[in-house]
Amino acid sequence: MSSYVGVDGCKAGWFAIALTDNDDAWSHGVYDSAESLVSQYSNASQIYIDIPIGLRDGGSEGRSCDTAARKLLGSPRASSVFTPPARPSISADDYQTASNTNSELTGRKLSRQAWGIVPKIKEVDQLMQSDSNARGLLVEVHPELLFWSLNDQRPMQYNKKKPAGQTERLDVLRRWLPKTTDEIYQDALASYLRKNVARDDILDALVAAVAGCQSNGNMTNVPEPPEIDPIGLPMRMVTPNLKDQASHGRN
Repeated sequence: MSSYVGVDGCKAGWFAIALTDNDDAWSHGVYDSAESLVSQYSNASQIYIDIPIGLRDGGSEGRSCDTAARKLLGSPRASSVFTPPARPSISADDYQTASNTNSELTGRKLSRQAWGIVPKIKEVDQLMQSDSNARGLLVEVHPELLFWSLNDQRPMQYNKKKPAGQTERLDVLRRWLPKTTDEIYQDALASYLRKNVARDDILDALVAAVAGCQSNGNMTNVPEPPEIDPIGLPMRMVTPNLKDQASHGRN
């Protein structure tokens, strides 16, 4: 039996939802480090994580996967895909130093949004360099690109932090996971404080797990073939190959 894990960064660390390929067994948890996350799900088929994997050392062009994702999403969701920092920038101790370093290397200052997740980017980057098991398991996803794929390649219309956006995303998830979407979502809401795990953290982790489960891990690279960064990590996002699946899920 295969299992697929969707992961999103949250205030408490990393929030994960695991689904099995028969759609009936599921679990969720919060992990204080990417290392403990990979250790917990070492037997998973794949772990889909919403964090940049593979970074440039510099240059003005950015990652092709970010450009491709924005093009697929279009307005207004393209703005949800931010440009990650150059690798040397994530070693800085403060925002101004990181921003100045990034500007020198890429011509772009670092956004506050990007700086806010630099600790998580750095944590995963270091794990990918030091742990061969992590390199085999962790794959970068972007939740909005996954919702686009599961919604017949149409982007979500509403912000995920607003009630209308959460309803819209739940409706998409129910199409593919009708038996357990609400059960998983409500259980996760009841299990964690919102200051630790937000509603959109749950939705983002769940869409990643659903995408893996519904495609049986058959994912398409964006772009194809992916670029490789200076230390050998692929710079890509993946979307589910759903050609062999029913339009409203398997169950």
